[in-house]
Amino acid sequence: MKRLLFILFLLLTVFLTACGGDKATEAPDVPVVDSAELRFTYYADGNEADVIQPVLDAFMAEYPDITVVLDVVPYDTIDKQLPVQVETGEGPDLARITNFGAYSGKLLDLRDYVSNSAYYEDNFPAPVLKALGYGGYPDAYTVTGPYVNKTLFDQAGVELPGEGASWADWTEATQAVAEATGTQYAISIDRTGHRFAGPAMSMGATLIDADGNFTVDTPGFRSFAETLNGWHEDGITPPEVWLVGDSLNSCVDWFKSADLVMCMSGSWQINGLAGDIGDAFDWVVVPNPTGDGGSTGVAGGSAVVAFADSEYPEAVGLLMEYLIQAENYGAFSAGTLALPAHNGVAAAGVEFDTDDASVLGALAGFTAEVPKLQDQAVGLNVHPFAFAYYRNSANRIAQYLTGELSLDDAMSRLQSDIDAAIAEATP
Repeated sequence: MKRLLFILFLLLTVFLTACGGDKATEAPDVPVVDSAELRFTYYADGNEADVIQPVLDAFMAEYPDITVVLDVVPYDTIDKQLPVQVETGEGPDLARITNFGAYSGKLLDLRDYVSNSAYYEDNFPAPVLKALGYGGYPDAYTVTGPYVNKTLFDQAGVELPGEGASWADWTEATQAVAEATGTQYAISIDRTGHRFAGPAMSMGATLIDADGNFTVDTPGFRSFAETLNGWHEDGITPPEVWLVGDSLNSCVDWFKSADLVMCMSGSWQINGLAGDIGDAFDWVVVPNPTGDGGSTGVAGGSAVVAFADSEYPEAVGLLMEYLIQAENYGAFSAGTLALPAHNGVAAAGVEFDTDDASVLGALAGFTAEVPKLQDQAVGLNVHPFAFAYYRNSANRIAQYLTGELSLDDAMSRLQSDIDAAIAEATP
């Protein structure tokens, strides 16, 4: 086992929150609650469900009158079906989510149901708790960024571009590596507006203006769209990622099979890459490429939330308080290889459940991206209308890439989509 310490001030630089300090190790007193069965709707990118289940089992052993049923579902269910279920009163007691704005006013204020609300508030980023209406906690901190097949670079005799390299530099380098090694594809990015946002911001896009409004049609946004289009025109990127269907396609599978030199994704992929690649080749996380807007990924992550219409709010509060205790939260971070968003756990450090040098290097690489994040890159994921951008951006960009729309039309229609979605969601 190797210990990788995360420096707390990196997180504080971004989120401007206070550290829980000594409170992180205190176990607050908890109330006794009546018998309850809690439904917990849960999605997993990797082994999260396998890691959280033993924690839930330990909770149920300690509180035998409370049963927690973990319903593991595809992310598409979380994204599309869960908001409808909650709106109609058919939702679960708890869920793991990423779209915070979809549940505004529908979450249980945990400060009323935990015995030590100060511990809860002190140990998590204030902007995230506020965005959640204090109805949950971030269970994993994520940062977007690129993965690179270092073995292919070594075989090609091409030097890895360093800090400050642009997307044009990386396009040229990965294309040279692909040609020298006979690799099918050079470079790609996940088909989501979330992953697209970081490079666009790095190229100077002002996706969220000073008033908090979405303004997609900027030179930086157009610049990265044109870069992505160039990859397709040159045949150096897998067309299946962006040009086939309308699902949330990832470039990771091509990267895992060594058919792709560079994949722009995010820190949540670390565990899956470690398990599937093994020792087949060496891979590294490299700094986000630099442009007129600097070098930035997008901050984000998932959150475990509790719904206000639960029949058992006291039991829900008891479970949430159990999950955020440093020992339990730290076990989840260690087992899932996730960056902790818990101040006390981050300050103490996480002994990640791996000896894989690539994994430890990747975790360090993503941590180094934290202080470079733009304010809008931090604010995007917790923006109350983030869903309006996320749900429309990938399809409009794809319509430009396929030639169905000009870039002008794609930008105009995307802005209209966002404006309409916000207007519909605004009381």
